[in-house]
Amino acid sequence: VQLQAFGGGLVQAGGSLRLSCAASRSILSIAAMHWYRQAPGNQRELVARITSGGSTKYADSVEGRCAITRDIAKNTVYLQMNNLKPEDTAVYYCNAYESYSNYWGQGTLVTVSS
Repeated sequence: VQLQAFGGGLVQAGGSLRLSCAASRSILSIAAMHWYRQAPGNQRELVARITSGGSTKYADSVEGRCAITRDIAKNTVYLQMNNLKPEDTAVYYCNAYESYSNYWGQGTLVTVSS
């Protein structure tokens, strides 16, 4: 599966962004889709996950501020981010986990100014 992420940009602290991840085929058969992020000098970390059954999970750092959703008809997963903080600045990556393999999209940069 090929993934294309977009929607990043520059936003002030307290603002919102919605990231999109478009898959090349149906996401229903994909066990789980994730959003990860990587800030300069840091390891890549999991931000949010949605399973094929629709269950979601969030990192503690974004719990209550982010929502991962999906549009099955559009083969697209979204990450709505609210009340953004400067520490949310990172490159955000979309990931699909299927058949013991990981598939990655290109990153999209989110910059939050204070």
